[in-house]
Amino acid sequence: KYFEIKPSFFNPLNKIIKKNYKNKNINLSLYYPASFEVNVLKLFETDLVVKSKIFLPVLKGNNKMCFYEWKKNNVLKVNQYGMLEPAILKKPIVPNIILVPLIAFDNDNNRLGYGKGYYDKFLNKYLKLNSNILTVGVAFSFQKYKKLPSTNFDVKLNYILTEKGLK
Repeated sequence: KYFEIKPSFFNPLNKIIKKNYKNKNINLSLYYPASFEVNVLKLFETDLVVKSKIFLPVLKGNNKMCFYEWKKNNVLKVNQYGMLEPAILKKPIVPNIILVPLIAFDNDNNRLGYGKGYYDKFLNKYLKLNSNILTVGVAFSFQKYKKLPSTNFDVKLNYILTEKGLK
């Protein structure tokens, strides 16, 4: 039961988005949850999704990733890592809000991902072009560590959202 979340989990995120993106288009990237990741699909039970275009990551060669629009009932396919991604690809977009999955995070908003660097490569490239991209790691509070190892290549997240709120 601990891994089940309610739509209210996303209230702190909703508040910050309302504050910072009041009259802007919201291009929100999610990830399709796997294993024990936070089920961000619960966002579809909030009003945030109604006001947003939703995007999911699609893995490309050379450990690269792009985001493509996706609606809740659109067809998904399984990628080489067993993760679901949109099957119908139109034009890729750079979302202005990116929810990032993680294995662990620390007090400095560093994250530990799955080890291939997809999000770090994407963010290193696009944050240089647009520093207004909001990055939010989504996790459970028990995934927090005091300090994680990090390199200059690793991108710190703007926020971490857990069941205890937004940090």
